[in-house]
This record gives sequence, structure tokens and C-alpha cells, in this order.
Amino acid sequence: MSITCIIRYEIDPFQRDAFKQYAENWGKIIPWCGGHLIGYFLPLEGTNNIAWGLIAFDSLASYEAYRARLRSDEGGHANFTMAQEQRFILKEERSFVEVVDGTLGIEAVDVMNIST
Repeated sequence: MSITCIIRYEIDPFQRDAFKQYAENWGKIIPWCGGHLIGYFLPLEGTNNIAWGLIAFDSLASYEAYRARLRSDEGGHANFTMAQEQRFILKEERSFVEVVDGTLGIEAVDVMNIST
């Protein structure tokens, strides 16, 4: 993938389960509309009100095509409506980044099984 959209959410920490359902819903909608869903991430330790969504695209043009499909998608519309009605998203920011070659998806070394 050429670019990744990183969505930073400020969420109501008392509605974590509602945001989790919202994120799970995107698991079907985003791929259907043409995005490559990397994942949604909820806070676990530390700050309790910041969540993330990462979606990859081949180009900005493919992102724009995805957004057009998303606007007409019933599931997407229903998910946006749920978020507005329940008000668990307090703020949303989007950034677009590109991967640095040779840094994505590198497996960890199993140091417990390395013989010296």
C-alpha cells in the first residue's frame, strides 16, 4: 500500500464498548468500500481516551474513490449515525502517511531460541 490514513479518535472513556462496536462494524464496511483495513486500536494502558484506526490505500485517488463509495454505503451511514447519536467520539483527526521501505511487517526475532 502506498499511503495509510491514521485516524486519531478522542473517545468518551465511559463508552469504550460503544466505540469497540463502532470499530468492529468498520471491519466489514471498510474492505467492502475498497480500503485495506490495518486495524482499529483501543486504549489499554495509560491514556484512556485515545483510540486509533489505520486504513491503507494504493493512492490518494483510491482514497477518494473509497470515500465516494462510503458515502453511499448503507452500513457506513448507519455506523456514522450510531456514533453521532451515542456521542462516544469527541474528536477525530486524520493524517496521511507513507511507509518507509524496509520497516513494515518485519517479524520480531525470537531471542529465546537463538543459540550463541
